[in-house]
Amino acid sequence: MEFDDLSQSGVRRIINYSPYLDQLAPHANEMGLRQRSNLVHLESCLHAEWSLGQNSILSWCPLDDGILILVVPHYAIAEYTNGTSADLRATQTVSATFITELISGDRQLTLTQMQKVARLLNIESKFIRLRQALSDHPVETQIIEKMIRRYGITYVASRAVTLFDIVGFSLLTPFEQMTQLNSLSYSLNSAHAKMLELDVSINFARSSSGDGFYIWNRDQGLEANVNLYHFMHLVLADNAIAQSKSTARTVPRLRACFHVGSCYEFHQAEGLNPTTHDFIVGDVTIELARMIDAAMPGQILVGDFLANASGQHLTDMEESQVHLDAVTFLHRAQGNLAQLSGLELSGERVTA
Repeated sequence: MEFDDLSQSGVRRIINYSPYLDQLAPHANEMGLRQRSNLVHLESCLHAEWSLGQNSILSWCPLDDGILILVVPHYAIAEYTNGTSADLRATQTVSATFITELISGDRQLTLTQMQKVARLLNIESKFIRLRQALSDHPVETQIIEKMIRRYGITYVASRAVTLFDIVGFSLLTPFEQMTQLNSLSYSLNSAHAKMLELDVSINFARSSSGDGFYIWNRDQGLEANVNLYHFMHLVLADNAIAQSKSTARTVPRLRACFHVGSCYEFHQAEGLNPTTHDFIVGDVTIELARMIDAAMPGQILVGDFLANASGQHLTDMEESQVHLDAVTFLHRAQGNLAQLSGLELSGERVTA
């Protein structure tokens, strides 16, 4: 059968079954062909356990020539945390804090931990036999972690997020809405490229808010949050320059908010696979939505937050704080703002 003979749905099925490992090529290329083949097989098995989004994969651990995984129905996590599970034995022994810790950080557990979690949740772990035993290579472990997260839910206690909102978006014609969203997307990409030129790392992700975008840095920590804060200003600077040169309603008027808080990250089902792009929802997005309603056109609002600063290089003033409040965070961010000075956006130089 020729490619041209396939229907649109047939083409989609071929695309959907493309192994997730291909999305991680920079990491996977560090391994041999047999290891790659082993992970492709694992991804296929995880996809089957995910069952088109019916289930969520919680944890994993290597065992002999395969791995053990914990799989629960997608609604079970909420039932465990709310104490409404039909299984009384599980709800009596499992707290919301326990579930939150389980879906935070690394998903790999020891065999003993795996057995304890399975007993507490009153579920049976599932064994996936692989073509060969795992090598315990760091890259291999990292790829498996990403696979497990893709088929589950992740809780992040402290995540910096910025919200860009297009002013008067609902009053625009559909064509103007499309044009302004495209202009904002260009400003995001342009700011990202400029930061990479300065070797400032920002692995940003985006999710539509309807009238704009939620933007966050996939990397975590104080430095990652500061980089996102600077990224927000570069986006607004690029937008302002574009606005000054525009004669039609092709460039949006923006307002923005920045906040740090908790969120859940997940991958929505798209066709037969979860998307490769992540989405977020939680306290941080709820607060941003409230803040943006109070923001004026051209205004930036910063939330009242505590940013996690543990494990970072701190000043003497900051060392006494495990969490930095918004004022201290902004003071720290202003300290290295000068590194952005001299950048050229849309043909204009930025001064800090």
